Amino acid sequence: METADLAAIIAERCRLTGSFVLRSGRTATHYFDKYQFEADPVLLDAVGAGLARLVPAGTEVLAGLEMGGIAVVVALGRHAGLPCAFVRKAAKPYGTGRLAEGADLTGRRVLLVEDVVTSGGQIALSAAALRSAGAIVSDAVCVIDRQEGGTEALAAEGITLHPLFRF
Repeated sequence: METADLAAIIAERCRLTGSFVLRSGRTATHYFDKYQFEADPVLLDAVGAGLARLVPAGTEVLAGLEMGGIAVVVALGRHAGLPCAFVRKAAKPYGTGRLAEGADLTGRRVLLVEDVVTSGGQIALSAAALRSAGAIVSDAVCVIDRQEGGTEALAAEGITLHPLFRF
């Protein structure tokens, strides 16, 4: 699917107008219902193919952030041919007690994968935690950058954001 066609489909299907409280606590007049593309296997596959073109050279592991980044990282991994990890917001207090499940991240170049970025807050928090655990994190990809300061905030944390779309 052509990138312009994919952008039009996502904008039509996922962009909602109204009054929405964002993760940052701010209120927005538009919102991207990411689950509309994440729950559609054909559309999600097209998103994965598009994101595969953005994977920086040298990336060893793709790490999807809970919750929306999980579906996206699996689709991306299929097209990029790279192993995946699934990153929680906090390490679970039972079982393995891990922050990230799947591929080992220690000492490896990890690309963080998110669905929608507004402030970049969750990417920054996850990057800090993964770096503390030994991962090398300098880049992130997302499907939609809302262009509300996330790119700049992540740059201040040493992370380059590579969005598939900016809305």
